Amino acid sequence: MDTPDGNQDGSEQRPLSAASFKAFMLKSSTRSNLNLYDHLTQLLIKVMDERPQNVVDVIEDMSHDVKQGLFEDKQSTLRVLPQATAAELLAERQRLLFSRQEETEQEEELVETPLPNVSEIGFYLEQAGVGLGREEMQRVFLALKQLVESQALLRCRLWGKVLGTESSYVVAEAEYREGEEEEEQSTEEAAEEEEREADTQENEMDPLPQLTYQPLPVVPKEPIGTGANKYVYYVCKEPGLPWVKLPSVTPAQITVARQIRKFFTGRLDAPVVSYPPFPGNEANYLRAQIARISAGTQVSPQGFFQAGEEEGDEEDEAPRDSYEVNPDFEGIPVAEMSESTWVHHVQHILQQGRCTWVNLAVKPGEDSNEEGEAEDKEEEPDEPEPEVGPPLLTPLSQDAEIFNTPPWTSKMSSALTSQHAVAVLRSNLWPGAYAYACGKKFENIYIGWGLKYTGEGYSPPVLPLPQKEYPSGPEITEALDPSLEEEQAVKEALEEQQAAQEEMEDTEEEEEENDD
Repeated sequence: MDTPDGNQDGSEQRPLSAASFKAFMLKSSTRSNLNLYDHLTQLLIKVMDERPQNVVDVIEDMSHDVKQGLFEDKQSTLRVLPQATAAELLAERQRLLFSRQEETEQEEELVETPLPNVSEIGFYLEQAGVGLGREEMQRVFLALKQLVESQALLRCRLWGKVLGTESSYVVAEAEYREGEEEEEQSTEEAAEEEEREADTQENEMDPLPQLTYQPLPVVPKEPIGTGANKYVYYVCKEPGLPWVKLPSVTPAQITVARQIRKFFTGRLDAPVVSYPPFPGNEANYLRAQIARISAGTQVSPQGFFQAGEEEGDEEDEAPRDSYEVNPDFEGIPVAEMSESTWVHHVQHILQQGRCTWVNLAVKPGEDSNEEGEAEDKEEEPDEPEPEVGPPLLTPLSQDAEIFNTPPWTSKMSSALTSQHAVAVLRSNLWPGAYAYACGKKFENIYIGWGLKYTGEGYSPPVLPLPQKEYPSGPEITEALDPSLEEEQAVKEALEEQQAAQEEMEDTEEEEEENDD
């Protein structure tokens, strides 16, 4: 029914306003992407399900719970998957050590194996109060097995563990294989050729003046398989991680390593910042310290080894560098083991950085073939005297004390049950070096920081005085330019001197003619 003004009844406008209001409630928020209509619907459903008392007092809290529930559901889909930790990754790598490979012929393994009995060694070291623990020793044994199989080694033993600030090194000692020396020499020659080519290219592009300074001759390193390079060493940070072969050591590296003290970082490629400068990185420094520790702490019961018979030796005075196992060795009772019953079975490293002395005054081309010429020449006064170290199998009782400290300390693992005890020897000069002996069995191990005992404190060497930029003298000192009068006076003096000299020559000639 129309009103007198021609407008429709108000009841017809209500559906239109309800629809527009519902559309308004369905508008989504730009912040939470929610709308009021759905929120009120869920709120009323929650009220009907829970039917709390005094609804009007808790309606705000229930509204907040509804929104919080929607927020938690959305957050659950945004959670980041947990990342594996370093310990979990290491455990995954070590799990491969326990995986069983294809079975091979067990009879050959039982007859001869290059692997040491690490479980037995760990047992004896545990009696001596030294070791890495049973679990770690077992993982190290499996890692050594992996190394032997991958590198086809003839013999391998656990040398020890060198601690570092970031990570440590597990060290394995092995014998060189045939052909390994040629591979290493070819690698070194290739590196030297690359350096020469680079220097040649630089000189061609920008030629430099030739130096007249003659540096001191470089002490050659010992051949592979002899002296300080008698064995090859592999290291890994943890059992299960890849093994890395250390390079051979040079006399220069051993000489500088004796003058510095540096903790290992656990990174083989880390630079060694020191004075004097070390010729190499941490891998070379680690190899030099291993050579020093082996030469000073590798010992065995007296009589276990005997001097090897070397055929064709013309020089009886040359120090022997070989030994062999004595088949008649019966063992020494533990109660009788002392410093005098242990001997060194690794060659001593001389001050030159080598185990065998080399005469640097003799050039490489001058051999003993030129004996006739050498006899005619007089001996030079500066001829160096050959350096000779203690021979192999020297008793430990002859070792010298350092800083009023005895070099070794011997004891028994147990004084209560001496019949089952183990003889233990500890080095005081290289803390961390131990040896044990029980019957016919013995072993050496090192677990330490790779540093030698230096007494109360260590004082680094003082830097040398800076060199002068140039010598001071009248020969090279720049003089002031003379004035015109001074130049004229010098010129007249020279002319007078020349005229007087000519007169004297003429006078001498006339006298000679008169005499004739």
